[in-house]
Amino acid sequence: MTELVSTTPGLYPLPDWAKQDLSDLKGHQKHDLISGDEGADIVSAYERAREEVVSEQVDAGLDRVVEGQLRWDDMLAHPLTVHENVETGGIVRYYDNNNFYRDPQVRGELTFSGDVAAELDATADLLGDESLQAVLPGPYSLADLATDEHYGDDAEFLDAVGDFLAGEVDAFPEHETLFLLEPSLVFSPPGEDIDAQVPEAISAVADATDANVVVHTYWGALEEKVYAHLMDADVDALGFDFVAGDRDQTLYNVNEYGTKDDIALGLVDGQNTLVEDPETVRERVEWTLDHVQSQTFDTAYVTTNTELFYLPENRATEKLAALAAATEETQEVEA
Repeated sequence: MTELVSTTPGLYPLPDWAKQDLSDLKGHQKHDLISGDEGADIVSAYERAREEVVSEQVDAGLDRVVEGQLRWDDMLAHPLTVHENVETGGIVRYYDNNNFYRDPQVRGELTFSGDVAAELDATADLLGDESLQAVLPGPYSLADLATDEHYGDDAEFLDAVGDFLAGEVDAFPEHETLFLLEPSLVFSPPGEDIDAQVPEAISAVADATDANVVVHTYWGALEEKVYAHLMDADVDALGFDFVAGDRDQTLYNVNEYGTKDDIALGLVDGQNTLVEDPETVRERVEWTLDHVQSQTFDTAYVTTNTELFYLPENRATEKLAALAAATEETQEVEA
């Protein structure tokens, strides 16, 4: 039997009231975005918004609750854009969609920051149980989104980003699960110079926690060679996009090379306002697990394929409820 665990890869839309309040407080220019030294009014607004999105997840019945990453103006690049040794450059398109982030230009050693740990400390205080899920960019995606002006070598830079993230994880409060988001493995896969090094960087981050670690990929299927290397990473689960991705290629990779004891299934569309009903989500879970040959899973994380910040707040909330309802009846399926 496979235990079903409902969760998301984080990065939630701001509540509607917070959008207006923070717009008035912060402004809209590049220099008005989050830098880590905000005033008390801005900090208070984000705290109220965090409480709201945490409560929404708890009320929906999600098995894992995330912080929401509401402060992350730069989406996955945030841990670098608030770092003291990083300067933000021009506005860069976020993969192939209509969102943009500030180019994090690394100009010094990536020392410990603690920014994300502080967010998670506040979330842990709100939860008071063991349902907390931490979310970070994976080391390859974070390095891919950044500009290296200090280390001077792709391999050294990837190692530095992995070590930086491991140091951040080491400061996290107790958490049940860690999702490492790695869309760049799909969108701009590593070249031969560092492809075998990627699982080492991921393992370095995973080794910093006792939690279950999921490497979640999306916006397509992994190339066969990339997948084969990723299997060398010392993590508990790999996550796949079964909405926007090539399902046949993903299933081929999994059936050809095997996968981890657990799996994350991106089965709810994180970018489409159409809300899937729980029965549809459950059918997708069962169909996917049925098409994995000769392997059963201890745990299947049932999640949206991408982050949720693309959606209006009400649609994101409805999708949370659908995810929770799809797994709540028995929490287990035959696989």
